[in-house]
This record gives sequence, C-alpha cells and structure tokens, in this order.
Amino acid sequence: MRMKGAGRRWWTAGVSVVMALGVSACASLGRATFQEPVVRLREVNVTGLGLAGGSLDVVLSVYNPNGYTLDALNMTYQVDIDTIRLGSGALPERFAVTQKDSSIVRLPIRFTYAGLGAAGRSLLMAGSVNYRVRGDVTVATPLGKFTRPYDRTGRYSSVSGSGRGSGSSFQFR
Repeated sequence: MRMKGAGRRWWTAGVSVVMALGVSACASLGRATFQEPVVRLREVNVTGLGLAGGSLDVVLSVYNPNGYTLDALNMTYQVDIDTIRLGSGALPERFAVTQKDSSIVRLPIRFTYAGLGAAGRSLLMAGSVNYRVRGDVTVATPLGKFTRPYDRTGRYSSVSGSGRGSGSSFQFR
C-alpha cells in the first residue's frame, strides 16, 4: 500500500514528532542521572613575581561522583581577591576525571600589583584575603554534553598557604 499526498505528509510529520520526543526524553534522562562534579580549592601557588606583577596557579581538585569518565571539553574561570578581579581565562587543555576519582586542575593567572591595590595590602597586613573563583565547565559524558557554572568563595591565608572556603567544597550549578 502506497501513501499519497496528504497521507504521506501526515505520516512523515508524525514520525518526526515521535523522534523529537524520543531525543528529548533521552536528554532529560541524561540530565537526571548526571551527578555534578565536586570541586575543592587545594592551594594557590605563586609561580612568578616581577616589578609590575606576577603569576600564580590556582589549584583545584575535581571529583567525579558518576560511574563513567567525565571529559572536560572547556573550562573558563575568573578569580577575584576581595572585590577586585585578579584574572580570568580559559583552561588551555582538556582534562578527564575517571569515575569515582579526582583530578587536579591548575588555573594559570597573571596579575599586576596595581590591580591588586587594597587586596594586596590586606594580604600583607592581615595575612589573609577573601577570594572567589567562578566560571563554567563543559563536560562530555556517555549521556551527552553538559555545561554548568561553578562558584566558590572563601578566605586565603598566606600564613598557612591554604584556602578556607565557605564549606569544604562546592558543586557546579
């Protein structure tokens, strides 16, 4: 039996709607089973100092609670000291976090002393400053690609060389 004209168009439209609903259902299922990675600030390392400024690495630990590897395709970041933007950028390489495991991620930051101003004085005088690390990450999973923002605040102490965050970790949102 061959369909003609309007019957064929209705059948094609029906199949298209069913396929679209199926793809949508799979994407929704993927989002429901995807567990957000947990990120912790591990340390801040000064990697260079000069007359006008310097560079540092913000070191994060990324834990994958999922039962499959997360392949981070892209990660952007912005680091603020108190209310002053210290630096921002995009991670230059991809990284993967295997299932139920952690990976170390280093975010390179270049800064100028003029840009630090009061925050630098606060670090020198009090030995600690408030910080904020934020951005977004895109991960590829067997369930699809997900882009999620992240945001972490805390207090960094140059005396102990460690960050004291609001809570022990933060999650992508």
